[in-house]
Amino acid sequence: MRVRVDNGSPWGSAGDLPTELALWLFGLGVEVIWNPPRRPQDNGVIERSQGTGKRWAETATCADAAELQRRIDEMDRIQREVYPCIGGKSRTEAFPELEHSGRHYRAEDEAASWSLPAALAHLATYCVQREVDEGGCISLGNRSRYVGTPLKGKRVCVSLDPYEVAWLVHDAAGVCYHRLEAGELSAERITGLDVSRHRHRPGPRPRRRQRTAAELPANNCGA
Repeated sequence: MRVRVDNGSPWGSAGDLPTELALWLFGLGVEVIWNPPRRPQDNGVIERSQGTGKRWAETATCADAAELQRRIDEMDRIQREVYPCIGGKSRTEAFPELEHSGRHYRAEDEAASWSLPAALAHLATYCVQREVDEGGCISLGNRSRYVGTPLKGKRVCVSLDPYEVAWLVHDAAGVCYHRLEAGELSAERITGLDVSRHRHRPGPRPRRRQRTAAELPANNCGA
């Protein structure tokens, strides 16, 4: 099974390593195919389908989010089950094997089929470069990892040993400098992600009003 996605969150990231959501899919045996950046034509069928649904649903005239969702759901149903697109047949008629099985999601089924080794095997195909900072650290997965001050200023390569679940820091020839435990790559952390949850970011602090001279306290300093 494969799924084609774009490079925006939560599927892709600005970094050079796959997101936890992508690793979760690989752990389920689902291959993730990322579209090349800035090339929507490579996923033209989906892009056009979304544009058509938006026009048919007249999203700008929706009174609220609930009405928007109802219209989009109905337009999706029409595109799948009614609109003739392949030899006069709807998508549902042309591809009956894609119809929903009717089975509901069950967490126990996911736990039984999800594989941490499969997720790590995909991650092991990556080899990324990092520059060691003045403190002897590199950044991996939004974490600062110490690799030693003798390497400061150098560009190093980082790859994953999927068997030991450790990051290997090495040079371009494969000579290993350090092994870093990758405890963050646990089954609990990958399968427990919640893609709809966003960390609360407090808004900007209100600016204090500049007091006038009459509002300033009296000067108690001696003359």
